[in-house]
Amino acid sequence: METNKFHALQLFTDTFTAETVHLSNEQVGIYIRLLCFAWTKNTKPFSTKSAYRICQCIDGSCYAKVEEILEEFFIPNEEHNHWTHKRLTAEHKYLTAKYQRKSYAGKKGAEARYKNGTLEKQITDQNDLIEVLANGKTMTPIPIPKPIPNNKYSSIFEELWKGLIIKRGSKWKAYQTFIKVCDDMPKKETIIDIYNKQMQGIEDKFVPHFSTWLSQKRWEMEEIDQIKQESPVNLRQKMEKLGFDFRHSEDRFDYFKKDGKEYKIDRYDKDHIIHNVE
Repeated sequence: METNKFHALQLFTDTFTAETVHLSNEQVGIYIRLLCFAWTKNTKPFSTKSAYRICQCIDGSCYAKVEEILEEFFIPNEEHNHWTHKRLTAEHKYLTAKYQRKSYAGKKGAEARYKNGTLEKQITDQNDLIEVLANGKTMTPIPIPKPIPNNKYSSIFEELWKGLIIKRGSKWKAYQTFIKVCDDMPKKETIIDIYNKQMQGIEDKFVPHFSTWLSQKRWEMEEIDQIKQESPVNLRQKMEKLGFDFRHSEDRFDYFKKDGKEYKIDRYDKDHIIHNVE
């Protein structure tokens, strides 16, 4: 049976501290040396002489300390000249079984892929296939890419977008906003009617991006407000008569300047309240 060799030893610090609190620093060092030695030997029994050697003993005092550690923490064989460690042996068996299960699962997965014809698809020439199998070689399967959907938008949104009389802004951004608010929206036919009605008589450059219109849920505007809503052109003309200079439009606001100060008006506010720009 193949024995796995693990280079790292997991030290359970709480248990180790509790079990060695009565030992001197020299005894703790001896114990750690013996633990590491046993782990490198895959927890196989080791002799007392090997323990002396690994602890670099040169006199009887050192021999006695090594024997004390062996007697307290290790298990002897019947002849009492070879030693094993119960906890290390159990841990090594656990890790060996764990990695054997992983290896077995990997082999089974590879066999399943080859049975599905992965190997045959890579080797088109039958002679090449025979040669590969005879030489015991394997080839890394070439992954089959998943098809990319032709349409990244839902059919409902496609119909909604198609029905808009004016389309401003990013279609993809509008779709992302649509996904967030679609549960609160009426049916698409109603949305199309409301949007197109609100956009009637507005110059294209003053039409808000559809993503903005959706995020602000402008379909909830009362119809009376939609009727009273004044076109941006008329609003600008009225403001200019009052001495305001038109600067630019951003989303639902028109920006003006007068006497060195900046102002803005919400075009969808029926009262057209003038706000200072901070």
